[in-house]
Amino acid sequence: MKQTPEQKKKILYVITKSNWGGAQRYVYDLATNLPESYYEPVVVVGGSGALKTKLERSLIRVVSIPYLNRDINIFYDLAVFISLVRVFIKEKPDIVHLNSSKIGGLGALAGRITGIKKIIFTAHGWAFNEPRNYFSKKLITFLSWITIFLSHHTITVSKQDTLHVHDMPAISGKVFFIPNGIEEKKLVPKKEARAALFEGHVSLMPSKEAVWIGTIGELTQNKGLSYAIEACDTLKKKLSSPFVYVIIGDGEDKYKLANAIRKHNLEKEVSLVGFKKDASSLLRAFDIFLLPSLKEGLPYVVLEAGLASIPTVASAVGGIPEIITNGKSGILVPPKDHQHIAQAIESMMTHKEQARELGARLHQHVSTKFSLQSMLANTLKIYSPEA
Repeated sequence: MKQTPEQKKKILYVITKSNWGGAQRYVYDLATNLPESYYEPVVVVGGSGALKTKLERSLIRVVSIPYLNRDINIFYDLAVFISLVRVFIKEKPDIVHLNSSKIGGLGALAGRITGIKKIIFTAHGWAFNEPRNYFSKKLITFLSWITIFLSHHTITVSKQDTLHVHDMPAISGKVFFIPNGIEEKKLVPKKEARAALFEGHVSLMPSKEAVWIGTIGELTQNKGLSYAIEACDTLKKKLSSPFVYVIIGDGEDKYKLANAIRKHNLEKEVSLVGFKKDASSLLRAFDIFLLPSLKEGLPYVVLEAGLASIPTVASAVGGIPEIITNGKSGILVPPKDHQHIAQAIESMMTHKEQARELGARLHQHVSTKFSLQSMLANTLKIYSPEA
């Protein structure tokens, strides 16, 4: 029997930032694909970025909280905590689903205080795996344990992240592995995609002979883009064949990366093209996809590159080795290693047919193992009263 609106379970998704990244994509995909007869999604965000815009266009109600951002500030964080308590009391959700490390701890505590019956936390890669000093890592590990302990269920998006918390005390039976899922989408043809990346800057377009390498991601330290730029410096000095490295995205390291490009005289080889709407639809522009991250959960962008059959080079961190088998469906490189990045790209540029085979195998693996339907079905099991 179809449920009435009064019988619907209200799910309150909470996420720190409203820009468009992997965690935001995850929240959007869940909120917009819930069975409408059974669930009422509401999303709590900080800021007014692309996630908020997309949700509102999909008629999903959004609640904005002032001062909610990734940076730690005791006064702002206290204000955020009080706001969360007020939102939880007002909304009376059946389920609170928290996303990101910072809001995980604050949200789980606010949920316990307000008597939320089911608190779920999704770890999109553990913050204690980020490049930090010893004491910071220990503190963040402890806070991550607190978040898991206070939550009723924790979802990890990679097997590696599950192993990282396996031996933590008093959390037995709370952690569930559910990999990210994705659907095939329409891709812009190569020529049009390349023109879109340099729209308004036609004079900067590379030559037709150039090999196009691309990255899509936030311009932050965790993405390892400075090492990719160093790899391009190595390739420029070694190779006679032309190439271009296009970085799609925006973020706090934008000017630092621009300075690195100038330092190595790579203005003709490396382009920061900024944020592009529906960037993944432009993947056909690239001959090679690169993700040189220092820390990841299970990155959507590698799944998207796989569905686009783009030969991929990526760091062997987080859940990436669960997507790419080194030498069979892509090339894995150590993090923070520009020499290995350069060698992997050179190999793909030199052996183009083998590179295309790697892209084809990656497509087959992603399309069969990482479906949105599977992710949604397994998450709904966690939402059920029996879980």
